[in-house]
Amino acid sequence: AQNISYAENYFLGNNYPNPFNPSTSIKFGITERSYVKLTVYNSTGQVIENRIDQSVTPGIYLVKWNAVNYTSGIYFYRIETEGFSEVKKMILIK
Repeated sequence: AQNISYAENYFLGNNYPNPFNPSTSIKFGITERSYVKLTVYNSTGQVIENRIDQSVTPGIYLVKWNAVNYTSGIYFYRIETEGFSEVKKMILIK
């Protein structure tokens, strides 16, 4: 994850591009040092990849996900911190 600036609020952005092939970027922001989990799930809710699972400093982060080894379909990504959780949908088209 790359810290790109200061965050005023916790947020999970829409991935870009979406639909994508084979990679996409996910942006999120945290306002205080937090343990952050950013997890990618398949359409049946199975965890397929943990992108972040560590303590991070406040800021806005950009995380790339390369889905070259996965099939076309709908995927979900979820951010979890001590005080914030959100899920969004992304579409892989090959």
